[in-house]
Amino acid sequence: MGMVLGKITVETPKHEVLHTGAGYEIRRYPPCIAAEVTYDPKEMRGGDPDGGFTILANYIGALGKPQNTKPEKIAMTAPVITAGGEGESSENIAMTAPVITTTGAAAAAAAAEPEPVAMTAPVITEAQQTPGKVTMQFLLPSKYTKVEEAPRPTDERVVIREVAERKYGVVRFSGVAGDKTVKEKAEGLKAALEKDGYTVKGPFLLARYNPPFTLPPLRTNEVMIPVE
Repeated sequence: MGMVLGKITVETPKHEVLHTGAGYEIRRYPPCIAAEVTYDPKEMRGGDPDGGFTILANYIGALGKPQNTKPEKIAMTAPVITAGGEGESSENIAMTAPVITTTGAAAAAAAAEPEPVAMTAPVITEAQQTPGKVTMQFLLPSKYTKVEEAPRPTDERVVIREVAERKYGVVRFSGVAGDKTVKEKAEGLKAALEKDGYTVKGPFLLARYNPPFTLPPLRTNEVMIPVE
């Protein structure tokens, strides 16, 4: 019931607020461990743009037997993050769990006892240089501080990597994060950041903290732009 009403009960990424501007914050996030998968939505069943979610959910065991090599669950976190390029519309990605991409070494461990991994967030979906390709990423819970500590995936499409410290300009809003709304928020945030002397370092991210069945007025969304 709490999820329907917008209550966020899972772990969210720790961060430091460096500055509060006119309707936005500058935040610094420490290094973390992420799981990701790169895929072509057209190759997924029905051209599903969220198709990478199933791959990642299988890794953590959200949809059944976990496709990893250790008997340990990973707690779910929030938000889900979608990355879009300059001028691109954001992709509508439903609330997901940590996405992880593995190297071929995981295949050798496939016969080992699987480790149930609880869902985490954010999930990050990123437009790739290769046209049509999408990378979905989940940030794992903070208890994982090294790549070696995370359960090893048995699906070679899943990769686990370290995400370096990063700084973002962030604006928060409620409601449905549709393409038009997100684009307006991103453009407004970028203008405010540049006016205040910040240098934009890349495309915006869309962070969603609630599953899609949460009542729209109670949803928490954020547009995040990397800055220096």
